[in-house]
This record gives sequence, C-alpha cells and structure tokens, in this order.
Amino acid sequence: MNGLRVDWARPWLAHCSALGAPAEANARHQAVAAALQATSTATPMRFVPQDALPPEEAYEAFIFRTGEVPTRDNLHDFFNGLAWLQFPQTKRRLNELQAAEIARRGIGADRGPLRDALTLFDENGAVLDAPPALWKALLARDWHRLFVTERARWSEARLLLFGHALIEKLTVPRKGLTAHVLMAPGALQSIYPRDECIAEALSATHLATKPFMPLPVLGVPGWWPENDDFCFYDDPNVFRPRRPP
Repeated sequence: MNGLRVDWARPWLAHCSALGAPAEANARHQAVAAALQATSTATPMRFVPQDALPPEEAYEAFIFRTGEVPTRDNLHDFFNGLAWLQFPQTKRRLNELQAAEIARRGIGADRGPLRDALTLFDENGAVLDAPPALWKALLARDWHRLFVTERARWSEARLLLFGHALIEKLTVPRKGLTAHVLMAPGALQSIYPRDECIAEALSATHLATKPFMPLPVLGVPGWWPENDDFCFYDDPNVFRPRRPP
C-alpha cells in the first residue's frame, strides 16, 4: 500500500488501533484485500481485489449479492475495510439499505436522499455519546459553549469517528476537517458507540431526513494541542454559526 503511514497514537484512532496497526503493517507487504482478509475474525465478509467487481454492477449491490468487498490498494479502501472489521453490523445495515434502494430506484444521476445520507454517514459520519449540555451546544452550533464553557464535560463524552474517508483525511490533520454526527431518533438521544447500537439507529425513514450535525473534529478537547489556546475557536471559516431559519 502506497501513501502515508498511519499514526495509530492519534486519539481519533483509539477505537480501531488494535486491529488497524497490524493490518496496516501487513498491507505494506501485500495487497490491502489480502491484509484485511488475514485480519478478519468477526465478519463473514470477504475482501477481494477491485477487479472482482463486474463493470456493469453497482458496488453496493455486488457486496450485498456476494458478501465480498472489492478493495483497492490505497488508504481509503484500507479504512473502509477496517470499518467492516470493527463495525460489521453497522456496515451490513448500511449495505442492506443501499442495495434495497438500488433495487427500488436503479442507478442514475440522482441517487436520492436516502442513498445520499447513507453515503454521507459511511464516508464522513460520527457517533457522539455525550451529556445533554454538549448536545444542546452542538445543536445550536454554539462552539464557545461546546468547547470552552462546557469543556470539562468532554471527560464524560465519547466521540467515535465512523466515516472511513474522514479518517483517511485525518492522516494529514487539517483544522477544517468536519464530521457529520448522527442524531439518533429522538432529538437529544445519543448512541452508545457500540456496533449493535449504531446499526439499530440506522432507520431508512430517519436517515432520509439527513439527521446530521457538523462537528470540526480537531476542536475536541484533547484531540489537538492547538485547541488548548481558546483563540483556536475564533476562526469563523471552521466554527461557523448556525444559519437563521
């Protein structure tokens, strides 16, 4: 696998470093699909080279039909495979919903609101388990309250980055990188960041409403040394106020 080495000590990788570090080490010497397959223990999915995907078949439909995940030799597909290993129930649920929507609507220029939301969560999603005070500040996009006034409450919170594209981008951290935090059905309910709990929260009807809140991930206390200086949050290009209705 070409590209950057992964710094597994980063706090946003704490949930997947035990599986990810040895898999990445193996991927330096063999195809990513083979490295992931050698690591696979908890999922019946198989990782196969990208050329196993027929050119006329949609990626999601192929996975649903065969139980095989076409995988290229790059970091993006490595982190996608790692998500399959770490969160098999959630990834299967996303795939089931994608495949059902493809079967219903076919493949066209317009993916529709449900497939857009599924892709957004799969690529860039996150799950937050936090006290109500943090949720209220996040919903208001009151960044000063979220990260400064209520800073001590982050010791009670857990932010889990699910989206593999977001995690890939964080191999070169940039201040503006933003997760889309899934809001569970029921305005302020949080989801305990376990595979089965996330999968259960993925309702097609709810997801079609795009129930996500943006969260600049390097603003999380303890995740980036520069945010110890509270001027970090004064950047309106990253910490944008909520637009009036």
